[in-house]
Amino acid sequence: MIKLVNVTKEFNLDEQVITPVRDVNLEVSKGEFVIIIGRSGTGKSTMLNLVAGLIRPTTGSVLVEGRDLAQLSDKEMSRLRSREMGYVFQFPSLLPALTIRDNIAMPSTFSADENRKGSPKRAEDLLEMLGLGERMDCYPRHLSAGEQKRAVIARSLMNEPRILLADEPTSDLDERTEKEIMALLKQIHDSGVTILMVTHSLGLVPYATRAYSMGKGKLELTHQK
Repeated sequence: MIKLVNVTKEFNLDEQVITPVRDVNLEVSKGEFVIIIGRSGTGKSTMLNLVAGLIRPTTGSVLVEGRDLAQLSDKEMSRLRSREMGYVFQFPSLLPALTIRDNIAMPSTFSADENRKGSPKRAEDLLEMLGLGERMDCYPRHLSAGEQKRAVIARSLMNEPRILLADEPTSDLDERTEKEIMALLKQIHDSGVTILMVTHSLGLVPYATRAYSMGKGKLELTHQK
């Protein structure tokens, strides 16, 4: 489903070459919940952005559903993301001028699938499922940090993706809210969605079918069920 083959990513920064991802090989099969653990600056988010096709590798190949992302046009890549992937960003990404309902429905507005366009019922059902049914007409500023995280997860599921990419979905949350978010992600995984998640928290490893540590741009397998 997801495959990285000898992937390296370099950035030029102030006449220096920074290499956050170094010769990484990883394969995530359908139905897995894979967690990558590492401190800030170890290349976790860069690797997730490579899988999402938001950036391209310097060397190596990234394949999603058997398709080499480097061979796709921008339009084809956007269509693949819209149809197959949901992305939970690390930092707040809800639009402050829109209600939670409209924020969640937004991905369907840009969907290539005509049957999904402008589907308020789907947005409402997701918000109910995630315990935000009474908050759907509120604006992001009225939600707690945990509620905002749940809203972002709801938005990532709007187009019924088969793959969910999650970048530090429990960062800056208290222990109780962290457990609530992870229970939600487990529920999503149990429904058949493949999850690739990055985090700095070792305590989340038990949720994974497989876990890796990431340091200096390289992966090391640390846990497998």
